[in-house]
Amino acid sequence: MRKLFITVLLSVIGFIGFGQGDEKELTQNVRGTIMDKVTQSPLPGASVKIIDSDPLKGATSDVNGQFLLPDVEVGRISLQVSYIGYETIFINQLQVTSGKEVVLNLELQESIEQLSEVTVKANNNPQNASNDLALVSARGFDMEETNRYAGARNDPARMAQNFAGVSGANDSRNDIIIRGNSPSGVLWRLEGIDIPNPNHFGALGTTGGPVSILNNNLLAKSDFMTSAFPSEYGNATAGVFDLKMRKGNSFKREHIFQVGFNGFELGTEGPIGEENGASYLLNYRYSTLALMDEIGLSPGTGNAVPYYQDFSAKVDVPTKKLGKFSLFAIGGKSNIDLLGTEVDTTETDLYTEISQNIYNSAKMGVVGLSNTQYYNDNTYGIFSLSADYSFSGNIVDSLSTENREPQPFYRNNYGLTKYRAQYHFHQKINAKHNYVAGFNYDVLSFNLQDSIYQATSDNFQNLRDEQGVSGLAQGFFQWQYRLSKNLDATAGLHYQYFAFNGSQQIEPRLGVNYQLNEQNSLKFGYGLHSQLQVMPIYFLETQKEGNGNVRTNENLDFTKSHHFVAGFNHQFNRDFKLRAEAYYQHLYDVAVERKSSSFSMLNAGADFGVPNADSLVNNGLGRNYGLELTLEKSFSKNYYFLFTTSLFESEYQGSDQKWRNTAFNSQYVLNGLFGREIELGSKNRVLAIDIKSTYAGGQYVTPIDLQASRQAKEMVLDHENAYSEKNPDYFRTDLKLSFRMNSKKLTHEWALDIQNVFNTQNLFRRTYNPVTEQIVDNYQLGIYPIPQYRLTF
Repeated sequence: MRKLFITVLLSVIGFIGFGQGDEKELTQNVRGTIMDKVTQSPLPGASVKIIDSDPLKGATSDVNGQFLLPDVEVGRISLQVSYIGYETIFINQLQVTSGKEVVLNLELQESIEQLSEVTVKANNNPQNASNDLALVSARGFDMEETNRYAGARNDPARMAQNFAGVSGANDSRNDIIIRGNSPSGVLWRLEGIDIPNPNHFGALGTTGGPVSILNNNLLAKSDFMTSAFPSEYGNATAGVFDLKMRKGNSFKREHIFQVGFNGFELGTEGPIGEENGASYLLNYRYSTLALMDEIGLSPGTGNAVPYYQDFSAKVDVPTKKLGKFSLFAIGGKSNIDLLGTEVDTTETDLYTEISQNIYNSAKMGVVGLSNTQYYNDNTYGIFSLSADYSFSGNIVDSLSTENREPQPFYRNNYGLTKYRAQYHFHQKINAKHNYVAGFNYDVLSFNLQDSIYQATSDNFQNLRDEQGVSGLAQGFFQWQYRLSKNLDATAGLHYQYFAFNGSQQIEPRLGVNYQLNEQNSLKFGYGLHSQLQVMPIYFLETQKEGNGNVRTNENLDFTKSHHFVAGFNHQFNRDFKLRAEAYYQHLYDVAVERKSSSFSMLNAGADFGVPNADSLVNNGLGRNYGLELTLEKSFSKNYYFLFTTSLFESEYQGSDQKWRNTAFNSQYVLNGLFGREIELGSKNRVLAIDIKSTYAGGQYVTPIDLQASRQAKEMVLDHENAYSEKNPDYFRTDLKLSFRMNSKKLTHEWALDIQNVFNTQNLFRRTYNPVTEQIVDNYQLGIYPIPQYRLTF
């Protein structure tokens, strides 16, 4: 009933404007800025042309590198951008709508062959990383891609689960599992600043959640990296999400209204002042299901109604003497009650534990201010100040198996505030040589409290009760050397120091790209990467006879990982390519228990909390190795496809010296995506069909000891056989139908994303039911239609 109501509601909202469609030719402005890729300085006099336009339509950039193509017909266009002494680039199948101007930031690479006119055509594939120093295991993506893919829910993390080397196979969360690594090893970066978990209902120490706080309507082209990333990225062992927010339109006020899975959304952008280039960008969202509950409509989730809201903003102000200033902010808060008392004890539930009542709340926020100073045409620096806050709290009550009465069990409140000062210096020496160096210092202020109920003494025993301040310092240097038009190399060093216990690490990075010919290239990469333990781990308190509470984990070092990557690319044509990568990762100094056991921190990070493990030492090992294949055609001629295959092994060694599968070793993941656009009578009405299928191996889990569970009246795991039981394989197909209609100064978009269209039953987890004293299977989402409506004007 809930899904039917929403579908009807969106249809009514949308079709109010359907009759306003205009069959006459509709146009829109295409504008932007053309810059040097390395120095970010404007390129005046650059040429922009619409390919195959008749008569030829083009423009030339002004002294600020800006250009304007007025009155461009809506639909898809392709651009050619050229400048003397630079490589020409092509922008294919750019979408032009009547509701919003197209604003582009275009970067040209200086040619190392100094000719009066450069005829080299750069491969400006939209999937290439924006960061020119990321030569291996890196991929770019943009807002349109996150909107397009079936099953992505407008979420960059869920979109990335389609890429080679990434596995998700969890309908409840958007965790990014890269090459068998824990999601906790992923670094999130926004506007050049490292940020905490950007997801609603996210716990401190995790990087995923059910709903993203990040708003894809505000994102510019961004990068996703899976191994051997450049030296500017630190405190991560698995991968990097380097996200950019786009600038607001500095010439025209524009607005957006959207309703769908992520909530009711309102956004606005426009110029600040007159003709000074300053702009703002604002957006607010509120949970759709919570709003339905508040107005008396059943959201169909029982008592577990997810409440959340988030806000995003960016302000850009260029000045003539003081450089460019940019202020950005994102924030969100969420809460949900998962009550086992409301669940039928004979049934299973995807989220709720039948033996517990859980009251969860979470908050996060980031604000950053940066100033970009251009010292000369080849040199600039960026100084940034930022502050972020993350909080997660839980009240957990256990439920009696006899009368289902709640009893106190666990309480936690984790808060972490980070203040950062950062400076990056960029210089291009000439067309062949450039480098970047930087330093940042984080002041870490923490408030960590949790306790567990002791029935014998009828009070709570503290596991942690810490308030304090520490610091993390990081510095880096990275050099790029373009030896020839066919050979490109980067080398760098990263250093980090943790003030709390004096841990420090120097990390070399290396990348090489060799272009064999116009179609084929080889890539090699290496990196040593290290990461702090999850902050609450350092402060876990253990009762020692005669010593009271002792922090047994406070001297833990970084977990470290050597990354080795080799890749081959074959470019069939400008839009169609094949990529293969083989890799090996050696992890060491992993936190494991001092006593002989199967425990390892490599298995933490894919749940709503962190383990309470004390007496840890850096004696564990891990290894990940595999092969990845990507066959991709970027959007052109009204269709695209993406096929990825990942074959891998992920293993670890605990303090018992036995090699085991990690919790993330699904061993294989296959993804297939296809999409096509069809014009319905005119360019003003476009139907899009997108389909996605995923087939993945089941992850390994620790089996339940049934007899011990019955005796304990709660689930007991067989840790002697940790991660020895493999879950069934995962299969899911998503189908997305969308319709876009342009009318005068408005663009309507309707979409219906039918997730798990074949209603396949995929195992979520096995748990123990203390009431029935049986092991029960919980299954992931069945068929799940998600409607959406978007209006831009």
